[in-house]
Amino acid sequence: MAYIWGVDSAQAVTKELYNCVLNHYGKPKYWGRYLTTVPNASEGLTPQEIDLLQNSGTKVMAIYNNFKEATGYRKGRVTAQNAAFHANRLKFPQGNILFANVEKFFDVDEEWIRGYVDAMYNTNYKPGFYNDPVNGPFQKAYCDALAKDNRVGTQAVLWSAEPETGVTKARKAPKFNPQKPNCKANVWGWQYGRDAEACPIDTNVINNRLYEMLW
Repeated sequence: MAYIWGVDSAQAVTKELYNCVLNHYGKPKYWGRYLTTVPNASEGLTPQEIDLLQNSGTKVMAIYNNFKEATGYRKGRVTAQNAAFHANRLKFPQGNILFANVEKFFDVDEEWIRGYVDAMYNTNYKPGFYNDPVNGPFQKAYCDALAKDNRVGTQAVLWSAEPETGVTKARKAPKFNPQKPNCKANVWGWQYGRDAEACPIDTNVINNRLYEMLW
């Protein structure tokens, strides 16, 4: 299976930032961006950015991070509904994946994960989780959710933050080898490098199945 290199950033993509990545690291086939502005965390994606990326031959990978904890079934549903609302506002097509950004320091429980997957099932989008399967409670919560509802394992796509092997140029990206939970999981993305020196981005490799679910 082919693996595809790209980046993500909390900052808005400008021509300058795009060229910085191009010149220092290589051409990103996709760019992970946050759907909303969250103070001190992320600048929200704009239609102008989407045009800039797509006109450059780079797909957009949607991330939703406007939540501070990941506990409770109802909160999981609300998070999914909010993510879908903003994706729809930005005209993301049906079938695209929306990654909930679950940081390792968040409280996470299995109910929240099931709530996110269930609510996303009723939108036109697919559920994804950016997560750290080594540090923090995500791995246990995910496997507990899977034990209660097999749809978690069939619907959700995981984007792993571990191991962090360091930022590289596109042509020197590591072989796809992300850390996975100790249960059935579609781990299709890997953020292997964080906080690049030359430009404010992280570096990733994903499989072709995930790439096809991006805009």
